[in-house]
Amino acid sequence: MSTGTVKFYNETKGFGFIVDDETGKDVFVHKTGLSETVRENDRVTFDTENGRKGVNAVNVRKA
Repeated sequence: MSTGTVKFYNETKGFGFIVDDETGKDVFVHKTGLSETVRENDRVTFDTENGRKGVNAVNVRKA
């Protein structure tokens, strides 16, 4: 389980990015990977999995 901060999330389009605390890299998150609603600057925990275009955050929950 990784931790990070929501950098950007567009509720209308249903996607955004989380900055991973460990790597400092952006991780893509789609609304299907959310366990609850998130907003920019929320602290979150998440798992990652390989998607079609790279690494995706899944099982995203507020920390």
